[in-house]
Amino acid sequence: MKSIGIRLFSALVFVLPANLSGMAQQPRLAGGQPTILTAAGSLDNQIRSLAAGQVSPAWIGYAVPMIPGEHDMCCYDHSAGGGCCGTCRLEGKDSGSVNSRDSRRVSLESGRSLFVLFRVEKGQIHRIRTVSQECELDAGGLPFYWLTGVRAPDSVSLLLNLAHAADPEEKRPPRPAESALAALAFHDDASADAAFEQLASPNQPESIRERASFWLGAARGARGYDVLRRMMREDPSPKVREKVVFALSVSGEPGAVDTMIEAAKGDKSDHVRGQALFWLGQKAGRKAVGALTDAIENDPETEVKKKAVFALSQLPADEGVPRLIQVARTNKNPAVRKQAMFWLGHSEDPRALKFFEEVLTR
Repeated sequence: MKSIGIRLFSALVFVLPANLSGMAQQPRLAGGQPTILTAAGSLDNQIRSLAAGQVSPAWIGYAVPMIPGEHDMCCYDHSAGGGCCGTCRLEGKDSGSVNSRDSRRVSLESGRSLFVLFRVEKGQIHRIRTVSQECELDAGGLPFYWLTGVRAPDSVSLLLNLAHAADPEEKRPPRPAESALAALAFHDDASADAAFEQLASPNQPESIRERASFWLGAARGARGYDVLRRMMREDPSPKVREKVVFALSVSGEPGAVDTMIEAAKGDKSDHVRGQALFWLGQKAGRKAVGALTDAIENDPETEVKKKAVFALSQLPADEGVPRLIQVARTNKNPAVRKQAMFWLGHSEDPRALKFFEEVLTR
């Protein structure tokens, strides 16, 4: 009996975590239970087949591994004081808002799941939502199907196709295409990196490359930074490179500032150089300040110099004000000196007032 009990206990030790893990992969659905189905064959075909069989709209979802980080992708009920994490109401205007933040100051969490949710109607995908596994969902009484066993590469393939579905001539892509990129960004799988490399390649429409660049900086880490660095150097479109500069500004990778400085000094577009200087000004830091002062002295275009002066005005006062005073005193370009004095006048800093008194009482 004792040996049987030991064997039974050992079996429970190994079985229970697996069962609990499986339960964690299923959503908490307010007011009901999802219909559980097993993923089989083409994920795209299965979702569209389910949609085609519905009389009314429905929701279909599945779980995939989510990239490490403190990503709170749950709904915040602002009417109740803004607290997290309220029930995500998938239907209606009052659907809540989703907050995602990636803090590198905390221990990064791995092993969490991303829930990818599709609203389907008349055989088509009309909306995509992404939430993290701890969120409770309210489908508003619509049918809710949950697919188990979905492979991350299959999800990436489906979302990549949806991202490509956007019309490159449209200023604003359809919601599923836009949301597909956001969902792709949080997949913890090498196939997602490969998908973004494809989306960022020069043979893609500008609009797709621009939107892909943001997620490369915001969510794809070192691999994303490598792609952004290549885009900054090789993409033929100034519009795209301008968006790449912003993506670099939100990247947490150590080399991002250096690549922004490289763009500020050497990009062939004066507009892109100016944007690089602007976002460097938002980041501050010794390297960024050096790039701003270098541009003020050496960039061949006056408009770029003026943008660098503005970027100095965005630095913390103890960094920006002394440098603005120096520019106003010594720069050889009168338009640049005038710009420095303009921003000093808006600083309301006592050192700026003292400088103006000195200039006016000479």
